[in-house]
Amino acid sequence: MSAPMLLKPQEPPLNHPDSSCRFTGHLVSTPGALNEFGIFLIVACYQLLQDKAVQNSGIDYLQVFTDPKNDERRLWLIDGGEYVTALLPEDY
Repeated sequence: MSAPMLLKPQEPPLNHPDSSCRFTGHLVSTPGALNEFGIFLIVACYQLLQDKAVQNSGIDYLQVFTDPKNDERRLWLIDGGEYVTALLPEDY
């Protein structure tokens, strides 16, 4: 299993109107993200975002995780409402 990922600070402040996403949609992933990080790590990141969204009454739609051993290795999670997509930046 991969090393734990670090959640980067989001760009808009938590009290900004854009910070209203809850990350409660169905989780889907691109093949690239699944191959790079695996389902268990992706689900762990998704659950962390759900907890953070509850604690802060919402967060930004785009959340970025990085590998603590390699900052260039990134996982994005995007809340699109009905679906939350896990993807690599190059998949966008």
